[in-house]
Amino acid sequence: MKNLFSNETVPTVQVELPFSSGVELFIRREDLLHPEVSGNKFRKLKYNMEAAEVGGYQQVLTFGGAYSNHIAATAAAGRILGVQTIGVIRGEEIKDNYQDNPTLKKAAEDGMRFKFVTRTEYRMKDSVAFLARLEEEFGDFYLVPEGGTNQAAIKGTEEILQEEDVVYDYVCCAVGTGGTIAGIINRSFAHQQVIGFPALKGDFLLDEIKKYTTKENWTLQTGYHFGGYAKYNADLLQFIGDFERQTGILLDPIYTSKLLFGIFDLIERGQFKNKSKILAIHTGGLQGWNEKIK
Repeated sequence: MKNLFSNETVPTVQVELPFSSGVELFIRREDLLHPEVSGNKFRKLKYNMEAAEVGGYQQVLTFGGAYSNHIAATAAAGRILGVQTIGVIRGEEIKDNYQDNPTLKKAAEDGMRFKFVTRTEYRMKDSVAFLARLEEEFGDFYLVPEGGTNQAAIKGTEEILQEEDVVYDYVCCAVGTGGTIAGIINRSFAHQQVIGFPALKGDFLLDEIKKYTTKENWTLQTGYHFGGYAKYNADLLQFIGDFERQTGILLDPIYTSKLLFGIFDLIERGQFKNKSKILAIHTGGLQGWNEKIK
């Protein structure tokens, strides 16, 4: 475990805003935690892989789509730690040409075995009967849910914030399954407001987040999903390019660009207190995006 999860120190950099404002914006570079298992995936997998090791499991099984950051990170972690990984992939139609997909090609090279299922079957991923069939097919495995969010993952994402982060008034992050923001909320200070920027449509995230935290110092900004999960437009791609040129920091089109786009918009609209400090969490998610988007 130490070879993968030993380096947990990442820089926090200030971003010079391209417009006048009364606030300061900083970015926590969680994307630099590890070249393959970066950002929130590093945090979520840390204690899950430890639990698998302690439990004596020889293989880890998880779920994801064709371009899943979680699938890629789990496969890489398995290779590094010497643990067999199994990915249950949404979309049976890509079974015969998955090598054309950069994420799945790399996961396979990292030793991950795949089971491709229909979208109807995939919706059963949490059912006891479906999991029993997977166990019958693959044998005993340690289960990591889609997106990696469970109690072990929350323990990891709680480590994103540290004592020195007390200086920030707001902590902002992108939201997928809710595990990252839940950990941040749990570790946040009483005076802080935690703001989540969902990358997908739907109000279900409120209930998901409440499963893992009892604090109430958080809100979701639901107006920056750009049409839903994995949806984007020319304005967002322009923002990604401009942001990289101005800061040298690359954002992905699924999560972190929507986060920063939203923060910039809220700052310009005066939604943050004057003279406040904002900490944005760069959760990674950069794998495969050059091949898919550019």
